[in-house]
Amino acid sequence: MIRLLVLLASLVGLPALAADIRIKDLVEFDGVRGNDLVGYGLVVGLDGTGDALRSSPFTEEILSNLLERLGVNVAGEQFRPKNVAAVFVTATLPPFARAGSQIDVTVSAIGDAQSLRGGTLIMTPLNGADGQIYAVAQGPVLAGGFSAEGDGASVVEGVPTSGSIPSGARVEREIAFDFSGLTSIRLALRTPDFTTAERIEDVINRSFGRRVAVMTDAGTVALDVVAANMRSPAHVLGRVENLVIAPESRARVVVDQRSGTIVMGADVRISEVAVAQGNLTLSVQETPQVVQPNPFAQGRTVVVPDTTIDVTKEKGTGLAMVTGGTTLSQVVAGLNALGVAPNDMIDILKSINSAGALHAEFIVQ
Repeated sequence: MIRLLVLLASLVGLPALAADIRIKDLVEFDGVRGNDLVGYGLVVGLDGTGDALRSSPFTEEILSNLLERLGVNVAGEQFRPKNVAAVFVTATLPPFARAGSQIDVTVSAIGDAQSLRGGTLIMTPLNGADGQIYAVAQGPVLAGGFSAEGDGASVVEGVPTSGSIPSGARVEREIAFDFSGLTSIRLALRTPDFTTAERIEDVINRSFGRRVAVMTDAGTVALDVVAANMRSPAHVLGRVENLVIAPESRARVVVDQRSGTIVMGADVRISEVAVAQGNLTLSVQETPQVVQPNPFAQGRTVVVPDTTIDVTKEKGTGLAMVTGGTTLSQVVAGLNALGVAPNDMIDILKSINSAGALHAEFIVQ
């Protein structure tokens, strides 16, 4: 972890030769967005890892309806297959998707199925928020992970009850949207920032040689399609999206306590502060002793407690001074000089932030 931080710091310290980012990677274009789809279907062909129909009656109901639509009358019949699982199917209809194109889908079990490995999704309509069917999904499910169970133990690796079908749905209905009739388009910044928005406005206006873009707030730049004087809005965006700028962002320190991961932005600064770090370990061990009476004596066997307490104080790092205006690379070098572990480093950063000496947004996950 410490070597990783040193590597990140060294990379940040390099000249910003590749700092310019395309506008298409910084913004979302108004009207150019996907739409969420959802469906409810069945996965068949499982190797005895499907739903238990007694505890999942909805699986039996949809299976009966499907068989009846196929001309198989199962009314009043008792069937308990173990190779069927009820699932939710989700997908995203990309912008400008045309009828006949294919999209990826995700399949997730909603009953008590143990695994979807080896199963096949039966034809499942996918509905949009308006209730209309926009795609139909079908195909073999690619499920990751595995599960194994014995009489005395069981093990599960990954999530075997969820999988995907690459290109598993075919678009049947297009979303009506007259993109060519737009006279203005808004660029929505994924990370709102006034400086970044101003730079986007400036680079677009310089590219067209006239006032085409106007920053309305930290997260929006309005684009005048008419003033761009091009054949269509698509041609305007095709020219705008590949322009590059150097984006700005707030200084952040992101900490993941579970994995001990620390990520710092290049603009992180620390005021002058002194840091000391050390560990105190307290160990309490119980060793009960069994005491029995003599063979011919009156009495009973008793358990006598025996407690051992050990206090170990590890050698600390001493008091170290971190000078004011310290940059990211200097922060990492200073923390490494203290010789602390990643988890202790997280505690030090928390304390520096609590002392008001860390000039960055501190995010703990």
